[in-house]
Amino acid sequence: MGALDGYRVLDLAVLVQGPQAAATLHDMGASVIKIELPGMGDLGRVIPNSPDDLRSPYYEACNRGKRSVTLDLRTPGGKSTLERLVQSTDVLIHNFVPGTMEAWGLSYEHLSAINPQLVYATGSSFGPIGPKSTREGADMTGQAEGGLMFGTRIDGGPPIINGAVVSDHVGCQNMVAGILAALLHREKTGRGQRVDVSLVGSTIYAQASEITYTLLTGRNPERTHSGHAIIPTLLHTVEAADGWIHLLSGTGPGWPEFARVLDRPDLADDERFMALMLSAEARAELVAIIDEVFPTRTIAEWEATLEGAGVRYGLVRDYETIVADESMYENGYLRRVEHPDGSRAVIGTPIRMSETPLEPGAVAPELGQHTEEVLLEHGYSWEDIGALRAGGAFG
Repeated sequence: MGALDGYRVLDLAVLVQGPQAAATLHDMGASVIKIELPGMGDLGRVIPNSPDDLRSPYYEACNRGKRSVTLDLRTPGGKSTLERLVQSTDVLIHNFVPGTMEAWGLSYEHLSAINPQLVYATGSSFGPIGPKSTREGADMTGQAEGGLMFGTRIDGGPPIINGAVVSDHVGCQNMVAGILAALLHREKTGRGQRVDVSLVGSTIYAQASEITYTLLTGRNPERTHSGHAIIPTLLHTVEAADGWIHLLSGTGPGWPEFARVLDRPDLADDERFMALMLSAEARAELVAIIDEVFPTRTIAEWEATLEGAGVRYGLVRDYETIVADESMYENGYLRRVEHPDGSRAVIGTPIRMSETPLEPGAVAPELGQHTEEVLLEHGYSWEDIGALRAGGAFG
């Protein structure tokens, strides 16, 4: 049994922020029904691997283990069906532009009147209040307006988009945290509540330390090449003979040993490098030394040397290397599951729980695959289902 065994979730969301939150709740044991627009479905379905491989990494990653029901919520039948499903639902998730559900007559106030215990979680780009609240956006909107693109620029260069949908993901995690807190509150009071998160707000929170620097100083931090804007220490990504390594330490008390590793024993007593926090000039000089010596050895040679010297570091790995690393499976970050197409690897949830372990789903549903099954479970007859279909509720 998972920690959320017995809880029911309605996932109306699209792409990543909401669907990934619902997928996390599924992995915690909840039963998740995904509500999708007939004929279209989650927008994640239409982002394929390639023109020749129509499988969608966005849809597969965020919707495994759910059941898909097609409902056009703009029709009377679709609306009434959702209202019926809500009666026995613990959590409803959507990330439509604020005002959309209200326009369809499915606001929090309306649905909580049907089920006062409902936790109604919404994700948006800019938040539910203010002049930008009704603007459409996406992950990159959160990265841009939340400051992450500014923060990842190098040496005053142009803003850089992150290679992953980071704003969507942190928005997902904040949504999950809000939902779980709301469920705990409901246990005490019997009342559900509305939970709001946004891409911009989540991206700002993910940079709490960096933006607090600006609140304290009144100015933007200036990032140096491969370093951190407000941590003036070694932090540096360097190229070895056969790959890249990111160094996280080396100066301070451990400097004499690191100086030996760099073949610069003449600098072992240099007070500039004995401090953890370096001046800009000292860091630039040290980086020049590192950039010269590291290409002379392989990653394997540097790993043996750096570990012996007590220097913290991380290998810069590509995705192919990560998915081939058996330790990722041992920790559950990647999982091998049985799929109708055969055994395959999927992304695991990076949360370990000793009593209620998380279990990722194996299969993402086909569009509308479970519509009739779910409606029959909720008391609809075949005649009712035929009437709903005739009325356009299913497309």
